[in-house]
Amino acid sequence: MSTPEKTEPTAASPAPPTSLWRPLILRLHFYAGIFIAPFILVAAVTGGLYAIAPTLESVVYRDLLHTDRTGPALPVSDQIVSAQQERSDLTVAAVRPATEPGDTTRVMFTDPSLGESERAAVFIDPATAAPVGQSTVYGSSGSLPLRTWLSELHRTLHLGDTGRLYSELAASWLGVVALGGVFLWVERYRRQRSRDSDNARLFTVDRTARGRRRTLGLHGASGAWIVVGLVFLSATGLTWSNHAGSNIGDLRSALSWTTPAVDTDLTGHAGHAGHSDDQHAGHTGHGTSDAATTAEPVDVRQIDGVLAVARANDVTGAVEASIPTSSDTAFTVAQLRDPWVFFTDSIAVDGASERVVDVQRFSDWPLAAQLTTWGISLHMGVLFGLVSQLALLAVAAVLVTMIIAGYRMWFQRRPVRSGASPVGRPPQRGSLWRIPPAAAVGLVVATVAVGWFVPLLGLSLLAFITVDFVTGVRSRSARV
Repeated sequence: MSTPEKTEPTAASPAPPTSLWRPLILRLHFYAGIFIAPFILVAAVTGGLYAIAPTLESVVYRDLLHTDRTGPALPVSDQIVSAQQERSDLTVAAVRPATEPGDTTRVMFTDPSLGESERAAVFIDPATAAPVGQSTVYGSSGSLPLRTWLSELHRTLHLGDTGRLYSELAASWLGVVALGGVFLWVERYRRQRSRDSDNARLFTVDRTARGRRRTLGLHGASGAWIVVGLVFLSATGLTWSNHAGSNIGDLRSALSWTTPAVDTDLTGHAGHAGHSDDQHAGHTGHGTSDAATTAEPVDVRQIDGVLAVARANDVTGAVEASIPTSSDTAFTVAQLRDPWVFFTDSIAVDGASERVVDVQRFSDWPLAAQLTTWGISLHMGVLFGLVSQLALLAVAAVLVTMIIAGYRMWFQRRPVRSGASPVGRPPQRGSLWRIPPAAAVGLVVATVAVGWFVPLLGLSLLAFITVDFVTGVRSRSARV
């Protein structure tokens, strides 16, 4: 007869199939945590500061952005003329009319003495058309100096293109480290739950634990909470990078996922509306026509009619109106990426005849272009205003805590004998050979493909493998 013991499951039951990947992911997570975490730590601190930059900007530059005067706003054209009198040495490029009582109008000028994407701005009291101050603004977001400085700190550490390598390296590895860490944490949770379901924790820390177990609990539970945010920041951060960002741009162009732009040409030589920004850029300088060389300057007083046409076509709210330098180009009015604005339409208008030349509706954009726009706005802390800024700041704070806990675990895992290493040893090597051959080949192919698309990830991973291989050979030689 069979005994009850023969039918009970034993402790030697095979582990789930995913456990075969655990040693490999653990070793990769360890090396990335040791060597890449410092770059991620800097990105987290600077990113947290940049996340709240819009709020800091509104406080620090309140005197430029707001006015205490009340009353009906004067025509925008009068406000532009007033700004031109302040900066008669420059060419007016665009205007952002005040949208709420107490806000100032921002008139922007092209200034050759400024850096790339920078413009000079004069801030106007809309009720009196009196200038209230001047500043430099940057990019499509119109960042003021403090926010611009924090942005450059986060992107380049103010080291130029060389500094961009740090942020690209951090963005390249952040998602990999986050997903690998959550995999390891979930695997540990499953094993704990099979032994003691009452004490297994996935999103909380076991307060009864001590030493390395408690540090591991803090590290793992924190990662489980913010892993989605980390992967999102990694993916969107790469779009700004030099190398991976270029590949992403090429992919978007090949799949027609680029952001459409309005057609502003009034001579009949432009391409069809709906071309991407990059495609429009490719047309500049092609076959300059006589009309382009002899076109008269634009009368900025046409802006009032242009804005009225834009409002009639539902391009309303906070907008930026671009003012052409010659009469053969249309005015453009585009809705700004402000908090809680999810649709950014744009329109091109012939200033002389007030004829609509082209309209681009956000709802007609490719889905990928829409997602990219939302993702960028969210990454910058703009999409949901203060809510998204505080959320990004919280993610940055938790990420910093996780990195510190990770290094603490490395220290706590050190051998206790006298003269031993002051830190813990790496996980056991040889994990690649423990997974099925077909899976190993697929992993290598996928790694090469990802490494080509995200070059800094591929090069740094190759460096890890090389160092690990050399270290292994030296260790074996020492034992012989």
